Amino acid sequence: MKDTIVKKLEILADSAKYDVSCSSSGVSRNRKDGAIGNTSGWGICHTYTEDGRCVSLLKILFTNVCIYDCAYCINRRSNDIERASFTVKELAELTIEFYRRNYIEGLFLSSGIVKNADYTMERMVRVIKELRTTYHYNGYIHMKSIPGASQELVYEAGLYADRLSVNIEIPSEHSLKLLAPEKDHQSVYKPMHYIQQGVIQYKEERKKFKKTPRFVPAGQSTQMIIGASNESDRDILKLSSLLYQRQSMKRVYYSGFIPVNSYDNRLPVLKAAPLVRENRLYQADWLMRFYQFKAEEIVDGNTANLDLDMDPKLAWALRHPEFFPIDINKADYAEILRVPGIGIKSAKLIVTARKHSKLDFEQLRKIGVVLKRAQYFIYCLGSPLSTSYSINPITIRQMLINSQKNVLNPEQQQLSLIL
Repeated sequence: MKDTIVKKLEILADSAKYDVSCSSSGVSRNRKDGAIGNTSGWGICHTYTEDGRCVSLLKILFTNVCIYDCAYCINRRSNDIERASFTVKELAELTIEFYRRNYIEGLFLSSGIVKNADYTMERMVRVIKELRTTYHYNGYIHMKSIPGASQELVYEAGLYADRLSVNIEIPSEHSLKLLAPEKDHQSVYKPMHYIQQGVIQYKEERKKFKKTPRFVPAGQSTQMIIGASNESDRDILKLSSLLYQRQSMKRVYYSGFIPVNSYDNRLPVLKAAPLVRENRLYQADWLMRFYQFKAEEIVDGNTANLDLDMDPKLAWALRHPEFFPIDINKADYAEILRVPGIGIKSAKLIVTARKHSKLDFEQLRKIGVVLKRAQYFIYCLGSPLSTSYSINPITIRQMLINSQKNVLNPEQQQLSLIL
């Protein structure tokens, strides 16, 4: 590999490391004759950073040159950092060489903005088009669409990428204007709408023509920076809930603010990224997508922010003792899902198993229920009615927090992304 390429790789991979998310592919595609690579539906991530984040894809910027001066971004134009840009051919060859050496499972392509949105987007599209058509690369590609890019370029990108994303960056328009005065949410929502239109159009045409070119089979995603502005978790989750109502939106990622520009007095002074808050938001997001919770239930009028000491499902259960205890042998699936310590798989197994006989604690343990949590919220065959009705929620909270602290030692706490 040429020294110039290695140098660019060093600069642009380093510039991309702050853009972190727990992403997965969300699409399955087998290898084809004459092509190289495939994708796995359960995710492209096979290795993790020390704090548990996935990094096994080539996550890189096309360029770290940028016309914008966003307060929270390391690549802002006013920062005195080394700058570099790949050519289309360089980045395509680099991806293929890494893939052939089994260094990576896919490509995550982002970029600073050079000249304007379309100028940058057009070059990024050429990279993924080169990979698909010249190198017959059949592996996973996640490309970040440039805010403000034209519909034509967004549509063309969707023909080659598995997933497209457009970052919201800051949850509210007001805060975005404060930290990135040259940007607005409108330039983000338009490309999101273009992607959604493309997905709908593809599905309609697919019904008529079997060979309709695929369009972002893994859908779209977006990402918000958490902690750089003062939006509450309730604000953030309500926004996520609205985004999930879009047909093509698969994931909202929450990226804890990393204070890379500490000299900018518009930013909060943080010693480390708010990783615990980020983790709680991901748990809350999970509840909305798979556990039938609504955003306003997770963070109601009395709790604008998530409880950092416990997961949102347990926090909700302790705020609602009137909902418990539930009879595990009679409650419906949706009620069982709300019990702390019972996941989706366990809930389904309970509904199936109780058709044959009534369940007791031992059977629930074998199913996979975490009884040290669930025991306070359920009753079953042979169990006393000793639940949250008879044990104060405050007492249960303290018992579970103490139990958690006893399990985790200091070495198991979350580590900083920046080493």
